[in-house]
Amino acid sequence: MSNVVALESLRRRMRAMHSLYHDATATMTVDQVNHMERDGVVPIAFSLFHIVNMIDASFMLMTGSTPIWNDDWAERVGMSINDHGKHKTVDEMVHQRIGDYPAFIDYMNAVFSRTEEWLDEVDPGDLDRVVIARPFPSMIASTYSARVAGEAGITVLDAAECWIYQHGLRHMGEIEHARGLVGLTGMTS
Repeated sequence: MSNVVALESLRRRMRAMHSLYHDATATMTVDQVNHMERDGVVPIAFSLFHIVNMIDASFMLMTGSTPIWNDDWAERVGMSINDHGKHKTVDEMVHQRIGDYPAFIDYMNAVFSRTEEWLDEVDPGDLDRVVIARPFPSMIASTYSARVAGEAGITVLDAAECWIYQHGLRHMGEIEHARGLVGLTGMTS
């Protein structure tokens, strides 16, 4: 498949995934998002903040762009744990809560808009650029993206697919399931 075809497909899939997050956040309250089901189960707030903040952070590796999340956003959104939680335990992240839900949605929209704008403008040839070369550092070596990577390493296309799209769908599945625990329905059939 050519990079042009792959990029067009990725653009459509990314917008579709983002639309699921827009629909989900528009139909949940902050109480539902912050609901604590029981010990050992992270709230929807974890999945929402984790994926959006990880997408934001991934931009540094993929494009060199500074993340949107900064002290001003942290103060505005009021996360109970100012961390995406990638290297934290479930026991730590069960305490994740969103303080200002509309502010979080503003942050999410900014991250998603930047992602879509980048996809609209990226040169198809850039998809082959290696962002993390082999041999991988230990914190990357056991990841899904390392399993996907080609001989040279993780490319921009691999990163966009793994770190944003596939990762986003994984967490949307968690959110869809957790919506049932707070009395809501899933997002797709």
